[in-house]
This record gives sequence, structure tokens and C-alpha cells, in this order.
Amino acid sequence: MLEHCVPFPEDFAKLYRQKGCWADITIWEMLESSIKKYGPKEALVYGDVRLTYSRLGQKINRLACHFIEVGLRPLDRVVLQIHSVPELVYTFFALVKIGVIPIMALPAHRHTEINYFISHSEAVGYFIPDFYRRFDYLKMAEEVKAEQETLKFIFVAGEGKDDQISLVKLLDAPIEGKYPEDYLNRYRPDPGEVALMLLSGGTTGIPKLIPRTHNDYVYNCRQSGMMAGFDEDTVYLAVLPLSHNYTLASPGMLATFNYGGKVVISPGIDEEAVFSQIEKEKVTVTGAAVPLISRWVNSSILPNYDFKSLKVVQNGGARLAPELRRMLIEKFGCIPHEIFGTAEGLLNMTRLDDDEETIINSSGAPVSPFDEIKVVDDNGNEVPDGMPGELICRGPYTIRGYYKAPEHNAKAFTPDGFYRTGDIMRKNDRGYLFTEGRKKDLINRGGEKISCDEVENYILSHPKVENVCLVAMPDDVFGEKGCAYILPREGQNITFEEIFKFLSSLNIAKFKIPERVEVVREFPLSPAGKILKRRLREDITEKLALEKSAKVVSSS
Repeated sequence: MLEHCVPFPEDFAKLYRQKGCWADITIWEMLESSIKKYGPKEALVYGDVRLTYSRLGQKINRLACHFIEVGLRPLDRVVLQIHSVPELVYTFFALVKIGVIPIMALPAHRHTEINYFISHSEAVGYFIPDFYRRFDYLKMAEEVKAEQETLKFIFVAGEGKDDQISLVKLLDAPIEGKYPEDYLNRYRPDPGEVALMLLSGGTTGIPKLIPRTHNDYVYNCRQSGMMAGFDEDTVYLAVLPLSHNYTLASPGMLATFNYGGKVVISPGIDEEAVFSQIEKEKVTVTGAAVPLISRWVNSSILPNYDFKSLKVVQNGGARLAPELRRMLIEKFGCIPHEIFGTAEGLLNMTRLDDDEETIINSSGAPVSPFDEIKVVDDNGNEVPDGMPGELICRGPYTIRGYYKAPEHNAKAFTPDGFYRTGDIMRKNDRGYLFTEGRKKDLINRGGEKISCDEVENYILSHPKVENVCLVAMPDDVFGEKGCAYILPREGQNITFEEIFKFLSSLNIAKFKIPERVEVVREFPLSPAGKILKRRLREDITEKLALEKSAKVVSSS
């Protein structure tokens, strides 16, 4: 296995093979099987692009040959930051086919995060759009390349410049016939090898890299796809970024391809874009998150569209309130499908045929009979069913350690290999979980996890700031947003605008920037001298409630 990764223990690997969890095929071979079975069937749709399984396979193979010719080799790491367009799909499969390991960065990541991903992984390649949502990725790539010695190749989903390599040109350049038919087979990775790296939510700084093997990730998508009822009639609308574990393979795009369905990439996340695609492509299932679902069920344009094809709306990232689940049933006539999982592995789902109470309230149960879950107290002892505690887990698709992170691994995993999720849950006697909150210092902004420690460290570097405490404040759309309580240096004052401008200049992802600043002259402290974050959360919750109440009074 790739150096600096923690392999599954031999006895567990043997068990997972014996039980049929691991098929010993690569992610590409999983798709290849569908290409052979469903060749002329439509597989991928994006705007005017409509590809059959056969044509999708041809594009992937062409790109894989070009990547080898350019100089990429098995076990090379690359950062993949292309937004949700067909080029991302071709690139992902081409890379994993030849054993190159993509690190699945998100479009929102900026210079600071990308620099870390490349330096930490010693990446040789960086894949980007040219421009996306008014941001110049070409310029950022040039800056990063000047700072990173290992970085050799910049690939652009568009027109590159200077020594950047255009994926469009590679896809347009025939290479078939130049090499023997079995040429790419020489680069086939071992199914037990790392296939890709996902990003952790990050509770102590920039996200950790999560190495997922071909074996565990194939099982991940197949098992979750089966529980989600995917088959060859599935039409999956990808709304959220395809680089997210949720949209990529939980069950997402990979499960759709495995079961012979069709993936439709949404051109946007606004209601008109999503609703029009559901109607036009006769979408049967889509994966969303709390902020989107909240907007969809309250949209004034709902009556303008036909949703008869839509059977399931999945929710991931953060718990969907029961009221919103009921509104999905009422307004879309579909099943709300709750998915609670981690990029580290474990996936929990409600079942499509569960009773109404479970569908409306639960965060689901593990998708595999070989998932091992425990709800434990602070001393690691299991608590009785119905009592809250931290969820820990291990299983055939849950990692045993982060990449190059031995010290963090010692804290994040128990000695016997259980991953400490940091999620406070209750479990019932049927194994279904119910979300209570987070143990770790993390803000969940509509599914995007924000490390309080990380953002606090950035703010502390501002010359006017003596101390800061970042807490979650409630939000009707995103569930939570960040509020920074700031203690200025003596004689100084500071505004939200100053903090926003300062953090923006640090080139961090925009979703990490606090959306409110409260200036204080002292913090509430515990007897041990620790800041009482609970008091600050209560304070901002109370202030928001008073402001909301004042608005209601003034409007009446």
C-alpha cells in the first residue's frame, strides 16, 4: 500500500473478501463492466453533451493514454479541482484506471488549502477549470506552481496558457492505434491500493487526506446504491459538487454507473436550473443538502414544473429537520432519504420502505451488515440504547488512518481500529441512529465543515485582535453559520468588514469566513480559565431571536 497509509489488518482484509465485500476489482473495472453491459445506453448528460456508456469509455481511455504519454505514473498524487462538468468525470476515471491518485479538492478551496494538499501529498499534477464563478484558477495555479517543487503539470478544463495542458485538446487528439490494445492494462493498480483521497471535515486546521482503496470504495458505492434502490432505470441528478464523497459515490455518480443508470449534471443549483432538469430528463433521484432543500420546498415556481418522475430526494451533510422531510413528501410527492455518513467511510441510510416515523426522524442505519458501530461515553464504554454518546465505527469501507498523520491517527482511532466520528448520536434497538450534535469543535454550514481552531488562528494573526472565539450560530437555511466573538487589543476597535477583507486576503475558502462579528471586552470563563463557548452560543442565539422578533414587530 502507498507509503504513509494505514492498511486494513490482514485478518480483516481476509474476512471482507470471504464475505464478498471486496470484489478485488478497480473502480475503472466496475465502470468497464457497465460499459460492456449497457454500451449503447445513455450514461452522462450535461447541457448539449449526451454520452452513451460506450462513448464515455472511449473518452476515458483516450485521456488515460494521454496522461501516460505526458508523464503521469501509478501512485503519483494529483490535486483534482475541476467543478462538475464532463471533464471531471473523464479525468477521474482516467486517473484511477492507470493508478494515479486524485486528491478530490472542492471548487471553493483557494491558495492556502491547495498549497497544503500539494505539499503534504507531494503532488505532481494539478487539475483546474480556467475560470469558474468569477474566479481565475489559471492565476492561482501559476502562483502555486512557483511555490511547489514537486508540481510538474497543470491540466486545465478549458484553454490553458504557456506550459499548462488543455484537457479539451487532449480529448480532441486521437491516440487510439498508437499503442497495443492491452497497453493500459500494464498500469492497472492493485484493488487493495489507494484509489483516491477525500478530504476530512477538518477539526484541527486544514482537512486531513483520507485514502480510499479501490476495494473499499467499490463496495461503498455498490452497497449504498443498493440501499438507495438504484437500478438501470435510475436517472440521478448531480446538483452538489461531484468531488464530494456524497455526490461522487455515496451513492452518487459511481453507484448510478454501477447499476446502469444515467447521470445528469445540473448546470446550476438555483431552483429553475434544478427543476427544469428534473422535468426534462425525467430525473428519479437527486442528492441535496439542507440549504437547497429548504429553498426548493419554499420556492414560488414549484407549480411551473412536472415532478412526476421524481421518486427520491436524498439529504446529506447535515440532518434534515422533520418539518422539511414532511414538506418534501407534500410538495414533491417523493420519499425523503436521509444519508448520514463520513468521507472516512461509514454510511447510514434510512430505508426507502421504512415506516413513516423512521423516515421523518432518523439519521438511518449502517448500509453494510459488516459495519460495526458503537455509541460510547467519554471513557469509551458503550452506553445503553437510547442514551447519547459518541459514535465510533469500523468496517469494510472505513479507513484505518489518515494519510501522513500518525499523531492525529492516535487520537482519531481506537487501538482496535474504531474511527471516532465526533458525532453525538443515540441508537435504538434496531440499530438506527438519531443525531444529537457534534463532540468536536466544528461548525456544519449546510454540509461544509468549518474548523473553529483553523479560522480562529487566521483571525488571531490580525494586528488588532487580542483573542477570538468562533462559535456556531443558528441559521434557517444553512443550519449553522460562523460567528466570531473578538476581543480587540487595548485601544482598538474592529468591524465585520475589516475581518471579512482580512480573511479574504488570506485566500481561504469563502465558506470558512465568519458571517457575523461580535466585539467583546471579555469572555465568559470557566474556573479553569477556558472560554465557555456554550455561553457564547446561547448569547448569539438569543440575539438572533430578539432581532427576528423586532423585525416581525416593525413589519406589522
